[in-house]
Amino acid sequence: MNDTQRIIEKAKQGLRISLKEALQLVKAASIHELGRLAYQIRTKLYADQAFYVYNQHINYTNICQNACRFCAYSKRPGQDGAYTYSIDQIKEAIKSRINEPIQEVHIVGGLNPDLPYSYYLELLKSIKEIRPGVKIKAFTAVEIAFLADKYDLSPARVLQELHEAGLDALPGGGAEVFDPLLRQKLCPEKISGQKWLNIHKKAHNLGIPTNCTMLFGHIETWEDRLHHLESLRNLQDETGGFLCFIPLPYQPANNNLKAEGPDGLDFLRMIAISRIFLDNIPHIKAYWVFAGIKAAQLALWYGADDFDGTIVEEKIGHAAGADTPRGLTIKNLCKFIEKAGFRPVQRDTFFKVRA
Repeated sequence: MNDTQRIIEKAKQGLRISLKEALQLVKAASIHELGRLAYQIRTKLYADQAFYVYNQHINYTNICQNACRFCAYSKRPGQDGAYTYSIDQIKEAIKSRINEPIQEVHIVGGLNPDLPYSYYLELLKSIKEIRPGVKIKAFTAVEIAFLADKYDLSPARVLQELHEAGLDALPGGGAEVFDPLLRQKLCPEKISGQKWLNIHKKAHNLGIPTNCTMLFGHIETWEDRLHHLESLRNLQDETGGFLCFIPLPYQPANNNLKAEGPDGLDFLRMIAISRIFLDNIPHIKAYWVFAGIKAAQLALWYGADDFDGTIVEEKIGHAAGADTPRGLTIKNLCKFIEKAGFRPVQRDTFFKVRA
């Protein structure tokens, strides 16, 4: 038995593999070997279930003081195409779909220096007033750090006050790739990878669960990817607060990075190693908005168990050239899952299955 087969057998037995072993797998195992292993692990956890959520996205502003090299979404104040939704506009967006059984409202935006702190609290309270039962997943760690710095508050206080106003969970955006040298090339104005991890740790300690992400397929190496995953796995060992990991394939259009993005095999290899290596993070998402519907369907056979949701208003990935639909009906979402050979199961933000 060679080293690669030994690692595969170790993972099949449910034993944790090291970073070095994960690197051996992604470089030496075939895509079929990786896929079979990841599928076996995912099947033990969830059988033929593939989860989805009935959700609504709100990207409340594209004005951002940062200038991430891979971002096609952000605008400067006064720039053509810049926008910020008022609280009343957000209320109308929520009310416009009040007859739909939406389970989650997902909110992220740019770092707009002109918005008062009260805007964020009022935004959350307003949504909860209109939809008391909905779960709100909002504001990346980057947005939390921005609010803390701008208003001279601790990140823990910002999280606590947002939580009291209606925040239920944090999305995983802003992680990009944790390596400091890469971040200097990708997003030098953004918080460090360590600060991202610290804010998620604070959220977990306050009882606020979070998702986690990695942007891949640009200028990073497999070593960079796996070090990133190891940091997530280590924090999860400590707090248990991550709900789901989302590998986000880089979208190459309309930004200054000039990288090509991952191909289909790289995407599937990334999904598979995520499921194999992140043995303590319950769910792996095939985010159809970034990956494409067909690739997301195939990802369910390579370790992913979540297909995300209906979405509708997503703007960030589409600004960078994503050619997927801006939203899916429940009927179509379930159809795509079923055609992939899985059983669609509706869940909420916390992956609680709906009866």
